[in-house]
Amino acid sequence: MREIPAAAVTAAVERLCIKTNTELPPDVRAALAAARAAEPWPLAQQTLGLLEENLRAADENALPICQDTGMACVFVELGQDAHITGGGLAAAVDEGVRRGYEKAYLRKSVTADPLQRRNTGDNTPAFLTVHLVPGSGCRITVAPKGAGSENMSRLAMLKPADGVQGVKDFVLETARLAGPNPCPPIVLGIGIGGSFDHCAALAKKALLRPLDVPNADPYYAALEKELLGAVNALGIGPQGFGGKTTCLGVAIEQKPTHVACLPVAVNISCHVTRRAAAEL
Repeated sequence: MREIPAAAVTAAVERLCIKTNTELPPDVRAALAAARAAEPWPLAQQTLGLLEENLRAADENALPICQDTGMACVFVELGQDAHITGGGLAAAVDEGVRRGYEKAYLRKSVTADPLQRRNTGDNTPAFLTVHLVPGSGCRITVAPKGAGSENMSRLAMLKPADGVQGVKDFVLETARLAGPNPCPPIVLGIGIGGSFDHCAALAKKALLRPLDVPNADPYYAALEKELLGAVNALGIGPQGFGGKTTCLGVAIEQKPTHVACLPVAVNISCHVTRRAAAEL
């Protein structure tokens, strides 16, 4: 049994909270640059250029990419032969979030209660997802999620008879209804299958996959490509100003479901799709 100190978890989460809020992943940067080069609409091209300027300013000054530094969504893949020592895993993660958001002066956006709306003051608790995996390692991924895009996300319990066309229609309707609200160009994480709750989790998980890595199943990889083209054809464009760049990437995660179900969830992310991971 390998022992992993809780303090190491806290330190890793602290670093990742700062890194994700000040550095955009290379694949998202590359997608923005490619979109700007291919964008024929002058206003859209100019808008994409302004987004890139913002990224450079954040890099140079170690400042947040976006003023909404998000809920701290933390994913832990914990080896079944590993043991966290010196404290609990959830408490260690929360402490890392607390330190990271304080140290980097990141905006605290989490409320202690969804209706009474009192701010916790330190962006905790983290929204923690833990998966047990073979081995003795511990992989931590932090993906801050802003409310502008999260609020535009949707889930539907379709009928099996709706089929793939029903899924396509729901995804396009979701993107159309979102319009400029989630700060396009967006990234779409799509979950298909599972139960009501698992489907939403699949959509969130899909956003963790790099934009240049397609689904391992050729059928779903082709569907991702088709949906990306269809969403961009909506013409919403960067920040809603029109153009061909509405969406930078589509990622689908699928799993088995009940014979009478066809759940589909769309988790929208803005152009600031932030994520970073560390291995302990």
